[in-house]
Amino acid sequence: MTRARVLVRPKAGILDPQGVAVERALPALGFSGVANVHVGRLIELDVEDPSQLQAMCEKLLVNPLIEDYEILEDASA
Repeated sequence: MTRARVLVRPKAGILDPQGVAVERALPALGFSGVANVHVGRLIELDVEDPSQLQAMCEKLLVNPLIEDYEILEDASA
């Protein structure tokens, strides 16, 4: 089995309301020097055939119209 991580992020230019909310909240909590916050998600899964990961992303895990993704594999898992 291979442990894979899929990092999913909004595409550049796509409205990210959660990122905007975090970016506004951080200075209110006393954190300065923060800009361009984007909130994405991490999907972890064990797969027998890593060659299927791209198809999994494009068919189910990611909305390719508004999201970009990156697949990270760890063969030692």
